Amino acid sequence: MGFEDRPAAPILRNMSARVQADGIPHENVDAAEIDKFEELASRWWDPESEFKPLHLINPLRLGFINARTPLHGLRVVDVGCGGGILSEAMALAGASVTGIDMGEAPLKVARAHAMESGAELEYRKMTAEALAESDAGAYDVVTCMEMLEHVPDPASVVSACAALIKPGGSVYFSTINRNPKSFLFAILGAEYVFRILPRGTHQYEKLIRPSELYGWCEQAGIRITELTGMHYNPLLQQYRLAPGVDVNYIAHAVDG
Repeated sequence: MGFEDRPAAPILRNMSARVQADGIPHENVDAAEIDKFEELASRWWDPESEFKPLHLINPLRLGFINARTPLHGLRVVDVGCGGGILSEAMALAGASVTGIDMGEAPLKVARAHAMESGAELEYRKMTAEALAESDAGAYDVVTCMEMLEHVPDPASVVSACAALIKPGGSVYFSTINRNPKSFLFAILGAEYVFRILPRGTHQYEKLIRPSELYGWCEQAGIRITELTGMHYNPLLQQYRLAPGVDVNYIAHAVDG
């Protein structure tokens, strides 16, 4: 496996669909990725399951967002919400939340858990690109966490997220860098040594360098104002936010 760079993909202006060589449009979805998370969906809210890292990281994500954009009373869409761990937390923080995902099983789990917790929010099965066509400029905050590395065209998702925010709105991304260290820690370490993630969760070539995310944001008309690392200590089983974006990182982007 090589560690070569890859150029940032061009932004797709028609965000509702991507086009195959035969001219037939299709959604920006990797069926294998959807199937992978469909199989695991029933364990999404088990803090000791394959989703333990999401449970550990969620207070950091929520705190990072809420400190920069106080969520109470805001309209928020969570792109690639999965089983709703972040979506529900933002709803309980006082936001009006819509979670979108293309996995039917995770959405069913998310809806069921919301009924148990009493959280009030909406879940919809759709892509960011489709929502951007119907609800452009409708949201104060867009979150897209641990999702960009699982789609065929992450630049298209970034463009859709940018289209969804109101003037002056915020977009939050988190993903994994692509370099030898991230391969060692996020794939070999997390999936094969410590086994905190199922094998095959991440594909090295789909990981995203910050320079690529910066470029896609710029093309989409938003700018990243803050970028910081999310660091995991496997012995303490704890995450923390700190400088250094070699592996996991989170970004705050704003309109203009």
